Amino acid sequence: MSLASRPSSLLLMSPEDNCLIARTALACGEVVAIDGLPVTLVQNIHIGHKVARRALAVGDKVLRYGALIGSITAPVAIGEHIHTHNLASDYIPTFTLGQDGHHFLDKDDQA
Repeated sequence: MSLASRPSSLLLMSPEDNCLIARTALACGEVVAIDGLPVTLVQNIHIGHKVARRALAVGDKVLRYGALIGSITAPVAIGEHIHTHNLASDYIPTFTLGQDGHHFLDKDDQA
């Protein structure tokens, strides 16, 4: 079965995404199709993990489900694993802690 006729082992969640999601565990040396091009994986990829859809430079933003999930911290080639070793979260908390480190309401302020 040719690469083009096999079911894809990578899933594109949104057209804007620059990463793909492994639908199954993928082995180093395996050839996968990324945007119709054959790419040989240089690392093992766990099921559910991210694979670069294109080359990414330091500082590039990673999109998954069309949403920003973080920034690249080391160069990533097409087909490489994207995870904590080369991705930093861009998460910004939506609440602030009180001066004492508490974020709970005082007993008098509770309903």
